[in-house]
Amino acid sequence: MRMSEIDFGAARPVDGYGPGFFRIGGEVLEGAVLTGSFGTSSWGGYDDRAALLALAGQVDVIFVGTGAEVAHLPAALRAALEEAGLGVETMNSPAACRTYNVLVSEGRRVALAALPV
Repeated sequence: MRMSEIDFGAARPVDGYGPGFFRIGGEVLEGAVLTGSFGTSSWGGYDDRAALLALAGQVDVIFVGTGAEVAHLPAALRAALEEAGLGVETMNSPAACRTYNVLVSEGRRVALAALPV
């Protein structure tokens, strides 16, 4: 088997997560996070619509991690994101982290907005 180093470009991968935290690019962040090639920051959750809408034009898809269990996004939030031209994929946070890592390693224009497990 041939091993190759993964290049995440300007983005930092999700290295791990646990109760109330994420480890992204070696840095531990408490609470909800927003990350992509634009950087990593805390995220205010579903009420922080502005942070997600600011990604219009920078990313094609936002993976929204809903915590330990899959949950629906508030309809108004989903509608606002789609109206701004952003694709939205909702899944539990562990699945969202894995999916984000794979697609960002392929150079895709994606972001992760995740609530802690």
